[in-house]
Amino acid sequence: MTARAVDVIVTGRVQGVFFRASSAREAERLAVTGWVSNAPDGSVTGHFEGEPGAVAALVDWCHHGPGHASVDHVDVRAVDVEGCAGFAVR
Repeated sequence: MTARAVDVIVTGRVQGVFFRASSAREAERLAVTGWVSNAPDGSVTGHFEGEPGAVAALVDWCHHGPGHASVDHVDVRAVDVEGCAGFAVR
C-alpha cells in the first residue's frame, strides 16, 4: 500500500461542537492515522495519513463534520508521510 498524507485546516463553527472527537472516531473507523487540534483562530487543523481512499474519505467527512458543526471551508495540502502511529486529539 502506498500511503498518502495531507494537512487540513477546517474553518467555520468547528470548535466546541465535538469536531475533534468525532473526527478521531471517523479516522479510527477508516484506519487513518494522524492528529487533530484546535487552533487559536477558531479553526481545526489536522494531519491525516493512510490508504489514499481512506484519507480522501476523512477529508470529505471534514466538509460537514459532526451534527452541530457548520463548516465554511476545508483547505487541504498534500504533505510527506510521517509514519504516525494511531490518531491523537491534541
